[in-house]
Amino acid sequence: GEKVWPDAIKNFAMKIYEVVIDTNVLVAAARSQRGASYALLQTLPGHKWRMNISSALLLEYESKLKIEAARQGRPLATVDEFLDSLAAVSNRRQTYFLLRPFLRDPGDDFIIELAVAARAQFIVTHNIWDFAEAAEYGIGVIRPQDFLRLVKNES
Repeated sequence: GEKVWPDAIKNFAMKIYEVVIDTNVLVAAARSQRGASYALLQTLPGHKWRMNISSALLLEYESKLKIEAARQGRPLATVDEFLDSLAAVSNRRQTYFLLRPFLRDPGDDFIIELAVAARAQFIVTHNIWDFAEAAEYGIGVIRPQDFLRLVKNES
């Protein structure tokens, strides 16, 4: 008969990308359901990639998404519900070190620190150049549409 493999062994055999998603991707998804940012979030929880978050990143998500919700006239509680769902399917990481100052925008340093702590292969962002230095840690920087294409092509 056919062997049944435990999830841990299946995950080991499959390539699962560890990913950090920049806030601008979530804001883009909140603005349009037609773009790659929204489509990427629809693949969660994914079997080909795992989202990594930290307290600092969740706070930034909350701040920016609530500004966007208010701009759209949506209840702020929808942001809390979304973030609860997102946290439930993400790896929560703590960073025990600082790499600051590292990036051109010091406000993004905590994202690179999270990516290093998570051993992420990618930071997904619309602002590729903001994270050019990530390559020094072996972390790729990729746009949502390109990452979506990557995980779909590996089906």
